[in-house]
Amino acid sequence: MSKMEETMMFKFGVDKNQAETVIKEVCSAMQEKGYNPINQLVGYLLSGDPAYVTSHKDARSKIRGMERDELLAELVRFYLNKNKP
Repeated sequence: MSKMEETMMFKFGVDKNQAETVIKEVCSAMQEKGYNPINQLVGYLLSGDPAYVTSHKDARSKIRGMERDELLAELVRFYLNKNKP
């Protein structure tokens, strides 16, 4: 079987716990500053504009240290695990 016929696995290079930790810390910082973390996080994930994330407690730097697809993967994983049939 040639390499072209094999199924490739798509894996993120980041530990799930790192993405989870960053999301929690960033959302906490946004809440402390009076922002709605859901709205702000969605804005950031859709646009990539770091201005959606407060710099309070270094949240902006933390979230920019991760790829948006890794953050989305963690959010989807959490949702699917929580809502298993």
